Amino acid sequence: MYDIIIIGAGTAGISAYKEAIKHTQNILIINDGPWDTTCARVGCMPSKILIAAANRAYEMQNLNGLGLTAKVEVDTSQVMQHVQQLRDRFTQATLKDVESWKTEHKISGHAEFINANTVQVNYQQYQAKNFILAVGSSPNIDAKLKEQISDRLITTDQIFELKQLPESIAVIGSGVIAIELAQAMHRLGVKTDIFARSRKVGTLVSKNLQQLAQDELSKELNLHFEILPTKYSRTEHGVEIKYRQNDKIQVLNVDYVLSATGRQTLLDTLHLEKINSDFSDLKKLPVDPNTKKLSDYPIYIVGDAHTNTPIQHEAAHEGKLAVQNILRNNQTANVKTLAPLGIIFSSPEMASIGQNIKWLENNEINFITGFVDYAKQGRAIVNAKNQGAVEIYVDKESRKILGAELFCHEAEHLAHLLAWMVDESLTVDDLLDKPYYHPTIEEGLRTALKHARRQL
Repeated sequence: MYDIIIIGAGTAGISAYKEAIKHTQNILIINDGPWDTTCARVGCMPSKILIAAANRAYEMQNLNGLGLTAKVEVDTSQVMQHVQQLRDRFTQATLKDVESWKTEHKISGHAEFINANTVQVNYQQYQAKNFILAVGSSPNIDAKLKEQISDRLITTDQIFELKQLPESIAVIGSGVIAIELAQAMHRLGVKTDIFARSRKVGTLVSKNLQQLAQDELSKELNLHFEILPTKYSRTEHGVEIKYRQNDKIQVLNVDYVLSATGRQTLLDTLHLEKINSDFSDLKKLPVDPNTKKLSDYPIYIVGDAHTNTPIQHEAAHEGKLAVQNILRNNQTANVKTLAPLGIIFSSPEMASIGQNIKWLENNEINFITGFVDYAKQGRAIVNAKNQGAVEIYVDKESRKILGAELFCHEAEHLAHLLAWMVDESLTVDDLLDKPYYHPTIEEGLRTALKHARRQL
């Protein structure tokens, strides 16, 4: 019997293995599919490679704000090869690490539970005192639509395998992945249409910033809010889409349809009902949101397999701390210890830190909002990237930073500063005593903090 069996070798599973091997050799990690991570193969890394190329191409062709004019022709014929080559470099680094693990510690194959302490893989059974389930997730896909348009319906797991950029694409969804990829495709010269079930882009909760983001992105992108296609038809060279807009049936022909409507857990592959019949409904699994423990069983579900925040650094953190909980003989401690931090790599970028305004209002927290308009911020104007705004939420009594939302250029860097502020329980007064070099985009945070302090 093993001390720990880890199922899944993505970010959370690899992190769990690296922590467990420090303390015991009596472990096993089982993986069905590639021994690398969603992030490296089809997520964070290839998407950022594509976005980097797209943003550089866009900036080269939009120089007016810098007092420059130029006739620039951008050749995008090698973009997908560049994405794939660099993507493969990142995945190979992970695979090289996995290859260094002892052979007896890893098995390739599909695992499913026989009972609470037994799994079956390749017709053999393995038992463990503890389990860590890190099976991850897969993109949502409409099976009926897949039948209709076949290989012309692609997901985020497939888009990075295209040999060349398409001439046109329809993106279904307006969440994180949809907005990132749609804008990148558009900036690389792909005719892009985005169909959104709701009137929302990304994950911004602030009504002010959400509206600002919709307005700003609509200047560049062809966003169809609260509209979904009513009919898809496979054509010789792509897909014909029909949709209703302004009380008229519109027709759109595209090379591909990208389904970017979120991801679903792969826990259903494990047959958790063999552990307990109550676990047949995955939406009602009794997983502690803080410890990630499954009911009273010595089983932890970490990473994208069961989360509201499918974020790489959180998955790695959960995998490591789940092992530490097991080593404490299941004296469970909170594994959700990181200040919430989410970033969307659109242009301008979006970010959320700590508690958002909706949570604060619903929990009747007494807070004020510090605001800065980045359209008027000095360094942003100099960079010709003066778009968006930032809101910082401050507790009225303690004066501590509770959270923030951002929609501005360089938000990925500002978001880290704010996350550290939240994590350290710093106050407005603490932060306004820090140095702010001039002229920098960080000065915008000082403007928002001053606005908050004036209200206090």
